[in-house]
Amino acid sequence: MAVNDESTDDPKDGWFPESVAARYDDPGGENDSAAVDPAVELLAQLADGPVLEFAVGTGRVAAPLALRGLRVSGIELSGAMASRIATKPGGESVEVHIGDMTSTRVDGEFALVCLVFNTIGNVTTQDGQVAVFENAASHLRPGGRFLVEVGVPDLRRLPPGQDTVPFAVNDAVDGGGYVGFDRYDVVTQQFTSTHVTVSGDGSGSFRRVPFRYVWPAELDLMARIAGMRLESRWADWDRSDFTSDSVKHVSVWRKPTR
Repeated sequence: MAVNDESTDDPKDGWFPESVAARYDDPGGENDSAAVDPAVELLAQLADGPVLEFAVGTGRVAAPLALRGLRVSGIELSGAMASRIATKPGGESVEVHIGDMTSTRVDGEFALVCLVFNTIGNVTTQDGQVAVFENAASHLRPGGRFLVEVGVPDLRRLPPGQDTVPFAVNDAVDGGGYVGFDRYDVVTQQFTSTHVTVSGDGSGSFRRVPFRYVWPAELDLMARIAGMRLESRWADWDRSDFTSDSVKHVSVWRKPTR
């Protein structure tokens, strides 16, 4: 099976180099308006001032926020991903900083810092995840908010002796298909997401990305370490109730006022 051409990839771009960025904005999934619009709506409601997005990516969320007239900045490790932001409506006004969200500093104070679509898990150590919270808090003005969207670990689907959970098996019209699965280590809270795509002609791609899963209560403790307190937790961008059956959460922590 052929794999993606990685000849243009820069190691500094981490897990999201040119070969990934080139197809990251493909239609469907999290790029569909049904996924983007509710996120942008809620973020705009929470932002009564400048917004900073950690792991801003290709501007899927930042660009439409800027299009609403908000001042939006972003931190992104991958230059290949960030290079796509200015091509989107509103993206030309997003101020982008290339760097690591655990430590990169942006001048000014922000009303809202956000980190969406499971990206807290891309930081694969607990210390690193705490540093993300501390960096977010350092950017917030008094009373500012930090919002994280992340999945709830899917461990309830693991019977004894099994470490792998499939999350997608899709057929393609050309005879190919896609398979995605997560493999968990419940001792270290490490897991890998594996993505296998095959076209009808037999060509395809294989990609494996490491993560660290994190529980809602653990995130609350990280927020406390950074001097913030939980304000809201919802099951989705529509502010629906978070329950024991929720597969993800959108959580907001607030920095105290002086």
